[in-house]
Amino acid sequence: MMALSRLKRRPEFLAVAGSGLKAAAPGLVLQARPRDQGCDIRVGFTASRRVGGAVQRNRAKRRLRAAAAAVLPGAAASGCDYVLIARRATLDRPYAALVRDLTGALKRLDLYNDRRRDNAVEAASVK
Repeated sequence: MMALSRLKRRPEFLAVAGSGLKAAAPGLVLQARPRDQGCDIRVGFTASRRVGGAVQRNRAKRRLRAAAAAVLPGAAASGCDYVLIARRATLDRPYAALVRDLTGALKRLDLYNDRRRDNAVEAASVK
C-alpha cells in the first residue's frame, strides 16, 4: 500500500485545477493531474464557504481525508496529484456513499488502478 503525501501550497492546487481532469459526484469533486516524476500519490483537500462555516468546512475535510485514506492508497494511479473538493452534501452523505463517490470519480477519470486492487484482494484472501 502506498503512503499519501499532502499538497499544501496554493500553486500545487492551481496546477491540479489547471490540468482539466475533473469528475463531480454528489458528495465531492475530484481533480487530478498526472506527474512525470515521482511515484507517490499526493492529495489536497479544500472546502469553500459555500459548504458552511469553519466548523462545517473542517468536518467536511475530515470526512474527505478519511475516504481518501481508505481508497487512494490501494486504488489510485501512482504518480498523480489529487484534489478533493467538499460539497455541501459531503456533510450529510453516509461514509460508504462518500467512498463510492471517490471510487466512481477515479474510474470516470480512468485513474482507477484495477490491477493493484485485484492484487491486494488476492493477497488478503491468501492470508
